[in-house]
Amino acid sequence: MPSNQNHAFDEFQWVIHIRQVLEEEFDSDDEYPISITTVPKLLLCSKPENYIPQYIAIGPYHHHREELHDMERYKLSAAKRTQNQLSNLKFQNLVDLIAKLEHRIRAHYYRYLKYSGETLAWMMAIDASFLLEFLQIYSVNEGNTLQRFSSIMPHLMDSIRRASTHNMLLRDIIMLENQIPLFLLQAILEVQCSSSKIANEILYSMLVGFLKDLSPLKMIESSSCIDITEYSHLLEFFYYSIVPKTEEQIETSEETDHDEKSYESVRRIKQLVGATRDFISRRTRALVSAIIMFLMKLPWRIVSSLPILSILMQPVEHLLSFKMNQNSEPNNEYLNHSNTTPLLEEIVIPSVTELRNAGIKFSPTNGDLSTIDFNIRTAIFHLPVISLDDNSEVILRNLVAYEASVGSRPLVFSRYVELMNGIIDTMEDARLLRGGGIILNHLKSDQEVAELWNGMTRSIRLTRVRTLDKIIEDVNNYYCSRWRVKIRRFLKRYVVDSWECLVFLAIISFFLVMCMQVFCVTYGCAPWFHGK
Repeated sequence: MPSNQNHAFDEFQWVIHIRQVLEEEFDSDDEYPISITTVPKLLLCSKPENYIPQYIAIGPYHHHREELHDMERYKLSAAKRTQNQLSNLKFQNLVDLIAKLEHRIRAHYYRYLKYSGETLAWMMAIDASFLLEFLQIYSVNEGNTLQRFSSIMPHLMDSIRRASTHNMLLRDIIMLENQIPLFLLQAILEVQCSSSKIANEILYSMLVGFLKDLSPLKMIESSSCIDITEYSHLLEFFYYSIVPKTEEQIETSEETDHDEKSYESVRRIKQLVGATRDFISRRTRALVSAIIMFLMKLPWRIVSSLPILSILMQPVEHLLSFKMNQNSEPNNEYLNHSNTTPLLEEIVIPSVTELRNAGIKFSPTNGDLSTIDFNIRTAIFHLPVISLDDNSEVILRNLVAYEASVGSRPLVFSRYVELMNGIIDTMEDARLLRGGGIILNHLKSDQEVAELWNGMTRSIRLTRVRTLDKIIEDVNNYYCSRWRVKIRRFLKRYVVDSWECLVFLAIISFFLVMCMQVFCVTYGCAPWFHGK
């Protein structure tokens, strides 16, 4: 009965919400577009702890989770301190102000919010108060961040170490599903300040200080204070602070869709050609192996007693049995792969070690993603400096998740992540980039850096970023044009990968030697070699 009553109550609130939406003006949805979405399932299935808050819930998506309720008392303490800062006002007045913005708040969320208007207003007022108090740590330009954290929020220092608490809060606050609209923070500051301009400047200084301390990449410099209301939430402001606007973002959605469809067609053709080549290769190998085994077994009874040939046949038998065992179990690898998450192919580009051996040098740039470049004349690959620590993986993954949820714009940041994923395969690749000043490693080892990039989920949809794709194409063309690469590929294709032909020639040679030995044993070879 209780569950049925709750279900009926949810339906009743849903009807009220739909009625209110229909009574609003038609253009209201265009004025407040959806900005706070859920993480796509394709990304969420890989390390969900990097997308789901583990310590604190900000906003309505994870407010109901019982394991996060321990932080509610700390949020209430922040609300009390906010009330003390309000002149001649109570916290209820702040809730009433937020309640008037209910429709605007709901419009920002992708998922339907089953909470009533009053509950939603109280939730947003308390969470916004806590978030503002946390961001005040970064509004001071001098002093240590952790010292400011312990002085402003000492109530969080009870049972957990200072650095770990701070990092857990940072990771949860930056997550896509843990966002609240920024206009709520500005509304609270406007009540505390004398004007909206001062409130915007204070909030801007907080956010910039927060992102400078948190961002793994260099932020785009801004000459003046920007209007915070242009951004929907903290993660969106973070994204546009490190990802430059490119020419692709100006293109129409039809052109983007056309490019993606063309890329999808080319990818499918490549897959068809690759599958056909693999099928023919497998059939050819099976045929050659059958011929070799036939030639081996046919004369075996006759020549098994010959000492020279038996010695020569042992390594050949071992090689054939090894290859046959490999060919007899090809489906296990496929089955294991099929159980993993279906991701797009990794960017086709050699690793850092391979590029370095081909003569390509790496140079760090003191800029954002727009500074990525490859100079064909000097063979220098320019990459921006990135700082990696314990929070970097959560930040990178949630930026990729946000970019995938904003519509048809090019996935510039996801393409950069795929590029780094492509060139970093091993610990040695990470070490070379660290030695070149491109990666500032604050993790325990270079192996952790390699695992971070290799474990990063790829883009959930196809995209074409012309600037980055042109750079990748130039790097590949330069790499393939090197003589040492051509020689290595030639040897691999015609020597290493052509073991069937080599074994076939060896068997024919052994067979000829066998025939000559049988002939010599039967008729004698002395007259042929000594002229007698």
